[in-house]
Amino acid sequence: MINMAKSKKNINSVLKEVLLLVKPSEKEMKEIRERLQNFLKKIEKSRKSNRINAQIFVGGSFAKKTIIKKDSYDIDIFIRFDKKYKSEIISNLTEKILAGERAVRIHGSRDYFKITASKNLFFEVIPVKFIKNPREAENITDLSYSHVNYIKKKIKSEKLLEEILLAKAFCYANGAYGAESYVSGFSGYGLELLVDHYRSFIKFIRAVSKFNTNSDNKIIIDIEKHHKKKSNILIDINEAKLKSPIILIDPTYKQRNVLAALSEETFFNFQKSCKDFLKKPSIDFFIQKVVNIEKLKESAKNKGYEFSLLEIKTEKQEGDIAGSKLLKFYRHLNSEALHFFEIKAKGFEYSGQKTARVFFVAKKKNNLKITGPEINDKNNLNKFKAKHRVIFIKNNRIYAKISVNFTLKDFFRNWKTKNSKKMRDMHIIRLEIIN
Repeated sequence: MINMAKSKKNINSVLKEVLLLVKPSEKEMKEIRERLQNFLKKIEKSRKSNRINAQIFVGGSFAKKTIIKKDSYDIDIFIRFDKKYKSEIISNLTEKILAGERAVRIHGSRDYFKITASKNLFFEVIPVKFIKNPREAENITDLSYSHVNYIKKKIKSEKLLEEILLAKAFCYANGAYGAESYVSGFSGYGLELLVDHYRSFIKFIRAVSKFNTNSDNKIIIDIEKHHKKKSNILIDINEAKLKSPIILIDPTYKQRNVLAALSEETFFNFQKSCKDFLKKPSIDFFIQKVVNIEKLKESAKNKGYEFSLLEIKTEKQEGDIAGSKLLKFYRHLNSEALHFFEIKAKGFEYSGQKTARVFFVAKKKNNLKITGPEINDKNNLNKFKAKHRVIFIKNNRIYAKISVNFTLKDFFRNWKTKNSKKMRDMHIIRLEIIN
């Protein structure tokens, strides 16, 4: 009992300290509110002068009071267009409303706009359709109005809002915050629902740490009990949206899995962070990790491993599209390197623009075996023999033994030279060895 009491006291003291760090200051919030109100007045005036039938509302974490302290803030502003406007024109109408605001158009399933309000404050203006029934949604953002209202009605206590801040900060620091494809983590809305469901941050991560990840049975959370049976969920929701480790039924739309973007890899890493924190609580779990390249390089050298730091660049639009292309290419590079090296450590850091830095710590493979054709395939057999010096036959198939006589950096240089077309096909325009 004494140990449990000490553990609880330790966790509580850590969380109190964390809250002081993750809550935006009143000065920051005041500046955001003032700039936001001025901006809203301007675009409302523009909407009226253009005689566009729409409602403007603030959404996201700011509207729900669940925003965490960051170096920069993105505030979601939605323009909710009347049903008379076709979905394909509302982005153009939004651009018309924002005329003169130096808005950058971001292409996606439905184009939206980004405005720089200050060096650390950005407004994202998102066009949505006015819908009364979730079935009418033509884009996920069309449900945003319902999401904001649900959370504001459901979560009113200051204590629960603080628990959500803790969950968001923890996920953010441990690389699990964001439904973007290059993160494949928990969305802000998903975390708000989960913390409300479990009633606290600690209860939430305790539940996560106990989830049986080896089971084929899906973890299903249906807060509003929209479905009487599990079998109904598997029928009502698109199969492609049921692959996440946790299925969280959207309280505002029973045919949607809020956590559809959550990957097994992100979840397993997050689950480990939950277990580690509960075992040894520390404020460090709420601070975003920065990889010390020089320290990593020195550590690799001391262990007799090779180290390589690369920068990759895509031609695609910054954000989710660029991030997903860069992540896909990084994973492909890793799979290619695995043919010749044991990868001891690796990392991917997306800049948020069009570039990412990736690193690999590796060791050469010994007695590498290359599988060749069957011995009755005379044409390919002769080609294989001409290419490889040390060969042997086993079970009617030819194999070659090779030694890796090139460095990790040499591998990446040669790969780049031989695979320029593949890079273009994957929308990568630069692969540079930094270190």
